[in-house]
Amino acid sequence: MDILLYIASGALVGLIVGVTGIGGGALMTPLLLMFGFPPHIAVGTDLMYASLTKAGGAISHHKQKHVEWSLVRLLAIGSIPAALITGFALETLFEDSEQYGALLSSALGIMLLITACVIILRPKIQQWSASTFNGSLSHHRNSATIAMGVFLGVFVTLSSVGAGAIGTAILMLLYPALRSTNIVGTDIAHAVPLTLAAGLIHMYLGNVDFYLLGALLVGSLPAIHLGSRLSRKVPEKMLKPLLAGILFTIGAKYAFF
Repeated sequence: MDILLYIASGALVGLIVGVTGIGGGALMTPLLLMFGFPPHIAVGTDLMYASLTKAGGAISHHKQKHVEWSLVRLLAIGSIPAALITGFALETLFEDSEQYGALLSSALGIMLLITACVIILRPKIQQWSASTFNGSLSHHRNSATIAMGVFLGVFVTLSSVGAGAIGTAILMLLYPALRSTNIVGTDIAHAVPLTLAAGLIHMYLGNVDFYLLGALLVGSLPAIHLGSRLSRKVPEKMLKPLLAGILFTIGAKYAFF
């Protein structure tokens, strides 16, 4: 019966991701923790899940010319090495996965809180970035992009959260002139190698449950497609604040308790 529960969970998360565009990690990892999986298994499995589910989206956006590959490269220059260094630190500083479980939970809480704030403050982020990074700070854009890639590399590896919603916010902040389709496409294109690299690190550490991964994919892949079709009919302005409130509550639990 467990496999049916995992398939249903994958379908639920996939449906919500398809409707709202909110990253699956912010929803899936807390759900797996609620099912009793230890933090290292929840994070590692979700990273592999994210890399596989986002790959199709990246290919689609590339075909539609929505990906700014120069920005993907800048983000990856920071994020991929940061992910590898984070994985190396987990292996060398801790004797086993149980010892860094609390670190992963705290990182998850922090990233959920940031994700919730990004969802609510997205319009204000766009307004502020238009005046700030089109002005005196514009010549620091490349350095800031690499630095934000480092941030994502560290915290996505620790929490599996952030490659979607926070990555999008970073691109909106640094490149306000980009069309929304290009922001989404570029973010997804960067999320694939980042979550894959982080997922492979966790696989090496023994933190991926392949039975669970397969069940989640069976449920989520068709549900994401269905959710994207339903997205025009769902009142997004009501759903996103509700999800932000849920993520904020869960984030506060793991960040501070």
